[in-house]
Amino acid sequence: MDTMEHDTAVPAFSKNAMVLDSPEPPSVWKEVAGMVKNAFIPRDNKPFSPSSFFSSCIKGLFPVLQWGRNYNLKSFRSDLMAGLTLASLGIPQSIGYANLAKLDPQYGLYTSVVPPLIYAVMGSSREIAIGPVAVVSLLLSSMIQKVVDPTVDVDTYHKLVFTVTFLTGIFQASFGLLRLGFLVDLLSHAAIVGFMAGAAIVIGLQQLKGLLGLSHFTNSTDVVSAMKAVSSAVHQPWHSGNFLIGCSFLILILITRFIARRNKKFFWLSAIAPLLSVVLSTLIVFITRSDKHGVKIIQHVHGGLNPSSVKQIQLTQPYVVECAKIALVCGVIALTEAIAVGRSFASLRGYHLNGNKEMMAMGFMNVAGSLSSCYVATGSFSRSAVNFSAGCKTAVSNIVMAATVFLTLQLLTRLLYYTPVAILASIILSALPGLIDYKEAMSIWKIDKMDFLICLGTFLGVLFGSVEIGLSIAIIISFAKIVIRAIRPSMEVLGRIEDTEIFCSIRQYPMAIPTPSVLLMRIDCSFLCFMNANFIRERIIRWVTEECDTMKEKAGDKLQSIIIDMSNVMNIDTSGLATLKEIHKELVFLNLQVAIANPSWTVIHKMKIAGLTDKIGGDWIFLTVADAMQACLSCKRDSV
Repeated sequence: MDTMEHDTAVPAFSKNAMVLDSPEPPSVWKEVAGMVKNAFIPRDNKPFSPSSFFSSCIKGLFPVLQWGRNYNLKSFRSDLMAGLTLASLGIPQSIGYANLAKLDPQYGLYTSVVPPLIYAVMGSSREIAIGPVAVVSLLLSSMIQKVVDPTVDVDTYHKLVFTVTFLTGIFQASFGLLRLGFLVDLLSHAAIVGFMAGAAIVIGLQQLKGLLGLSHFTNSTDVVSAMKAVSSAVHQPWHSGNFLIGCSFLILILITRFIARRNKKFFWLSAIAPLLSVVLSTLIVFITRSDKHGVKIIQHVHGGLNPSSVKQIQLTQPYVVECAKIALVCGVIALTEAIAVGRSFASLRGYHLNGNKEMMAMGFMNVAGSLSSCYVATGSFSRSAVNFSAGCKTAVSNIVMAATVFLTLQLLTRLLYYTPVAILASIILSALPGLIDYKEAMSIWKIDKMDFLICLGTFLGVLFGSVEIGLSIAIIISFAKIVIRAIRPSMEVLGRIEDTEIFCSIRQYPMAIPTPSVLLMRIDCSFLCFMNANFIRERIIRWVTEECDTMKEKAGDKLQSIIIDMSNVMNIDTSGLATLKEIHKELVFLNLQVAIANPSWTVIHKMKIAGLTDKIGGDWIFLTVADAMQACLSCKRDSV
């Protein structure tokens, strides 16, 4: 819609000159240089100096140097309570997610120590809780085990996990450094909804092994393989004690979560429920010696400081290419989840979250983690919600949580010997309902059927294929949607709102009145290019032909002028320019006057270079639709 009112104070010819004499737009290289300059050089008007540049970079890289100046004892008390509450949830979840990643329990605890410490000084979110998460753990185990089976070669599997974590950090830091945040947006909101729901069901099926105490289970992640494994396990000996312990404490955790949702004052109850379940189930197994009667326990958990894993990172053949592919997928998924979590809580607190800084913080923490026996860490929604509800003020809550986990590694790992595997499965299962957002899926169905197709395709791909298949389907359908809309852009015939200089679609606004003898149309695509140029030409010629035939039948005014509103066309390529020439040639052959309204900076510049402005005539290229309409009507009166 053109909402610019016609200004009679400025002659039309001067406005035409404004369009034609606009300066040359910046080149691609200048835009890239400007982007780099804005990324590394302060935007204030102070003169540049190496010291100020270095100081700005350090402050940008370490936000703690800014908010740490105003940190006080009151904030520390809030962060201390939030961090302890966070640890009570994070410790059992970390152990469970390590099991999901097919790693020993201590690796989950390691991942809750180093990455949160790095993020606390480099991250810009106050509420996000860092550590292992279910979806990334599933990604790692499902993709790496296709390269190396963890049950056959544990050492190589560990090396690949640390290598993937290292490369994930490199990718994430690079995305932030080079301002490549758009790569995270390759997965649309609809794709993420479908992926999370499918991954939640797959994760749930994988937990049947621990919940039922099965010794053998499929390594495949699709639902068909999982159900076959369960059906075959029915005929094998299994012990009901595992199922009884797992289900009992799963119900307990879900009840506490229900109470916490009904009454926000009891948020701490759902936060400590997993840790309480671990303590109680471990005591029950120890007292009753259930491990002697078939209840599976996690047994020995290595304690102490994170050991170095520098020598285990393998950046040579034969696995480095596969590791890079897995790292790219894990990096994008981890960033998508973390930034979505961070922004949701930032909006509640009323501050802005810098996505590029978040990427750099996530990247550096995963690089540091890969060197200290950690696997890929990111922001967890469930733990971040607990952190927020517990009243955290800054990222110091992550430091408190990391310190608590470290003390657990130092002093309490021996107490985890009798912890039943089934309780870890129940803790993971209790976190899965939050990943299935069926209300959002229904909303997507109502709003955009194509987006729902992306959501459904991703969901079914993950469920019946694999994580890679689901993500591939999401990207393929998303790009197909973009290509289809680029090939067949929207075009509208415009009319004037009575007694105004406002022109809008006659389909959207039936009260808009077409102007006799003038056909006004708008091209609604940002890039007029080889993909859509022929479609646009055919549509314009067809509309002109239909309009001419209609006027002949009505024996009314003859069509004399065509106005093409190009206000929405931001760029044009050589195919688009050639098409405009063809359109102009065909319309002139039909004895019609062609006018162009409001071409963008880049479009008019390319039109001048191609000589198209000379063909159309500088007097017929206008700043606004209203100017073009006035000129066409004046031309009509002069001809009469």
